[in-house]
Amino acid sequence: MAIDARGADRSGSRPRRDVSRPGLARRTRAVGGGSDAGQDEPVPVADPVTMRLDGRVALVTGAGSADGIGYATARRLADLGARVAIVSTTRRIHDRAGELGVTGFVADLTDESEVGALADAVAEQLGDVEVLVNNAGLASRASPEVLRPVAQLSYDEWRGEIDRNLTTAFLCSRAFIGGMAERGWGRIVNLSATAGPVKALPTEAAYAAAKAGVVGLTRALAMEMIADGVTVNAVAPGTIYTAASTIAEIKQGLGTPVGRPGTPDEVAAAISFLCSPAASYITGQMLVVDGGNSVREAQFR
Repeated sequence: MAIDARGADRSGSRPRRDVSRPGLARRTRAVGGGSDAGQDEPVPVADPVTMRLDGRVALVTGAGSADGIGYATARRLADLGARVAIVSTTRRIHDRAGELGVTGFVADLTDESEVGALADAVAEQLGDVEVLVNNAGLASRASPEVLRPVAQLSYDEWRGEIDRNLTTAFLCSRAFIGGMAERGWGRIVNLSATAGPVKALPTEAAYAAAKAGVVGLTRALAMEMIADGVTVNAVAPGTIYTAASTIAEIKQGLGTPVGRPGTPDEVAAAISFLCSPAASYITGQMLVVDGGNSVREAQFR
């Protein structure tokens, strides 16, 4: 089922959450059996070591492409038992939702009001979001990455790349962290890239700056939410083969130590792990998925 979040009824009886003030919920248990005060201090209870997400509500943004990372991630989360919602800026999300058997929404995630409407619509249809994958922002043929030297980059082009790749993650995270904190459990995984946090190429300053910013947002938010049972991590893909891949990008993938580009499902596997209860002791981290390309000192034949 697909729903246009832009048309969501925001006048109903369900109150909007105050996302600016996360709660302080934390599950604890007492340790020690002595009478001394210091022996009965509470410590957090660890999540069970399982990959299952049965009954959890998960939202994956940027899942409009049938061969993209968002789509592959939504499929994996559904296989793990999550109740999955997907969102993109176009109505092709209707097709993806039908293929996966999940709920689809249409929203512009660079627009604060549309993100708010999306949050209300997902809560009404599925319940409170407990797993958020901020995948929106990756370039596509319809919305290609701006490749231009800084000296020739317009302000609008710069702002567009920052909004698409960084602001979307900020707005979506802010919309859901309050509820996660109140319930004492949550997972946020942000999609960064090796471009920016690890390396950079000429003409991609705006994209690299945005993806480096995603890592900074991830780490800061992880520390803000750590007492509330919410983990926040980033996954940084290298060259991944999708329908939007250029010939040059495919050649880059063939030159990695593994000898090929990665696949969306390989990235989705890393994302789904970080979304799971099994990753309860991992937060504020960036996991690089690039076939070893970023650690190779030189290319040998």
